Amino acid sequence: MNPVMRPVARRLPPFAVVEHTGRRSGKAYRNPVQAYRTDRGWVIALVYGKDADWVRNVLAAGGGQLIRRGRHHRLTEPRRLHGSAGRRLLPRWSRAAMGLARVQDYIEVTSVEAPGE
Repeated sequence: MNPVMRPVARRLPPFAVVEHTGRRSGKAYRNPVQAYRTDRGWVIALVYGKDADWVRNVLAAGGGQLIRRGRHHRLTEPRRLHGSAGRRLLPRWSRAAMGLARVQDYIEVTSVEAPGE
C-alpha cells in the first residue's frame, strides 16, 4: 500500500509522508502516515503499531522529516504516547475514527518548517 499512498499522502491531509533513516542500514525511507497539527508540532497516529520499523527509526534518530501539502517539516524530540494521552491531541473528528480503528499509540514530535523547502 505504501507505493500507492505515498504520492497522495504528500498532498491530502491528514495524510503525510515521514522521511527517516534506517537505524541499521543508514538507508533513506519514506512512509505514509496520518499526521495532525498540534501547538507543539505534530501527533502521528501509529496505525501499524508502535513497533513498526519507521517508528523505531524516528525514535532512535531523535526525529526525521515530515512532508505535508508540499511543505517539509523537521521533526525533533519524538515521544511515544499511549491511549487517551495521544488521542486527546487529535481533532475531534478523528478521535472517533482512531477509536474505531483501535489505534492506541501515537508519536508526538516538535516541528519546524525546513528552510528553502
